[in-house]
Amino acid sequence: MGKSVSKRKAVAASAAGDEESARGRLLNAATHLFCRYGINATGIDAIIDEAGTAKTTLYKLFGSKTNLVNAVLESEGKAWREWFIGAMEDGGGDAQAKLRRIFPALKRWFAEERFYGCPFINAVAEHDKDAKQFRNIALRHKKVVLAHIEKLATEMGAAEPQVLAHQLALLIDGAIVAAMVTRDPAVADTAALAAGSLFGPSKVKKRAGNPAELVAV
Repeated sequence: MGKSVSKRKAVAASAAGDEESARGRLLNAATHLFCRYGINATGIDAIIDEAGTAKTTLYKLFGSKTNLVNAVLESEGKAWREWFIGAMEDGGGDAQAKLRRIFPALKRWFAEERFYGCPFINAVAEHDKDAKQFRNIALRHKKVVLAHIEKLATEMGAAEPQVLAHQLALLIDGAIVAAMVTRDPAVADTAALAAGSLFGPSKVKKRAGNPAELVAV
């Protein structure tokens, strides 16, 4: 009896492991194909061929191509945010030093062979502009990124942290699109020059208790 239960558990664990492996392969394949060729241009057959799985496995795990797209965007968003925030934070320093790491980090990303732009910008651009599905995922992603930039802007002493965060976000999005079109990582340097003007003394608060002294930036 005990051996029979153990065997069933082992079989179940093996099946779960196989499903997890198949899920990972499908996500990796779909991510690569969606980013390189576009969501609409990538069919289910291309995904399962690259992933090495059966079509029934894809539908069992995700239910539909739309659900697979959602899973890819959620996965890619999480991975990108962890990388991006880590790139700002690694090396320590004050808040401004961290904000100044944004565009050098983007330049490294732009130089990668498999840089195909932002999956969120691409997904929204490909679909009906009134459709909320991918737009909502993109907005949730952007909210997390903006919140971290705004936090650093506040620590830096920005007079309007929210405005500064949105200004930097526009430069980030513009640089991503420009790099995708031109295939030139150096567009990040141009964006960095533009961002530099946002850190001047006129953009920061005055120190509490000493109105005449500006926060050093």
